[in-house]
Amino acid sequence: MTTTPLISDSTGDDRPPTARFFAFDRHIWKEIAHLLINLPMSLIGFVYTVFMVALGVGFSVTVIGLPLLAVGLGGSRLLGRLERARARSLLGMRIDEPSPLSLSRRDPGFFGWLWSAVKDPVAWRCVLYEVVRLPWSVLTFAVTLVGLIVLWPVLPFLVRTLANADRAMVRGLLSPSDELERRIAELESDRGVVVDTAAADLRRIERDLHDGAQARLVALAMGLGLAKEKLLEDPEAAAAMVGEAHGEVKLALQELRDLARGIHPAVLTDRGLDAALSAIASRCTVPVKVTADLRERPAEAIEGIAYFTVSELLQNISKHSGARNATVEVWRSKGRLLIQVQDDGRGGASLDGGTGMAGLAERLGAVDGLFVLESPAGGGTTVTAELPWRDREGAGKRT
Repeated sequence: MTTTPLISDSTGDDRPPTARFFAFDRHIWKEIAHLLINLPMSLIGFVYTVFMVALGVGFSVTVIGLPLLAVGLGGSRLLGRLERARARSLLGMRIDEPSPLSLSRRDPGFFGWLWSAVKDPVAWRCVLYEVVRLPWSVLTFAVTLVGLIVLWPVLPFLVRTLANADRAMVRGLLSPSDELERRIAELESDRGVVVDTAAADLRRIERDLHDGAQARLVALAMGLGLAKEKLLEDPEAAAAMVGEAHGEVKLALQELRDLARGIHPAVLTDRGLDAALSAIASRCTVPVKVTADLRERPAEAIEGIAYFTVSELLQNISKHSGARNATVEVWRSKGRLLIQVQDDGRGGASLDGGTGMAGLAERLGAVDGLFVLESPAGGGTTVTAELPWRDREGAGKRT
């Protein structure tokens, strides 16, 4: 009796050893065992699946229907894990476990678990596997059993053919989709970044209102109250207090304008990226040349991200670069909005240097964008950012 090692090609796919005439090695015997065990296993899986689905659907008109279905799908996941373990042991397959069930971030409680469990694609693929495998397992059991009795000379070829079909079924329904799993993980991470960023922005706005305009307006109300009390007793003092209050009003209005500009500047809404970037470039302490080659305007969300990305990069240039000149270029290339910001400063910037670059990279990544930083020491800094181009509804050509 000979033994032949399991071969795996460069792509990671399983290639069982080539069956030879009368080659009843350990691999063939494992495959025979797998095909014979298929029938009892498929009977258990089929009965469980039909009972679980029928129970969930039958009670769907009550409050316990969906929870029962969710629990049943969890059991299907366990059956899928058992079948993957059996495929590894008897078919020699190299198959990873899928990602664990991801709970809903919107509602991390019971309803979040319920919704995530009911729409779990891994569990539903296991359900489909158990349903389609029953007739196949009846066929493989019968052929293998007959082969052991009367088709002994050609049994290795029959077993290898049937086992390869089983491998294809396991690979198609029970193995995780690497690209899909990776993308789901990325989207989960990106969604967390978006939520955290939005929460941080709300906290910043609340802090700016509380410490700035709100505090100034409270002081203004107190000053006007004192002026009202002194209006008859000391008109000159009251007039002076009203004058101070007038100055406070101007400062409060300016703070509110600055805050509104930080949320979404009016010039961006009215005139687009070209004018908005020119406006923030004029406030930079370093001379900035802005070039925007955009015949159309992207969606508002993409336009806003582009604006605030350039705004933060220009703030970094003002504070940290020591540059004498800087440039901002914005253009569209196929389905992407490209932004490049350069300066001739000292360089040496990094994503973990405390200048907010890492935060910018995370924000762009959250919308399927890219952020590339080149900043050799003494050689200036170049930041290239890409965002997906999304058309603005009702947008026309710029004049």
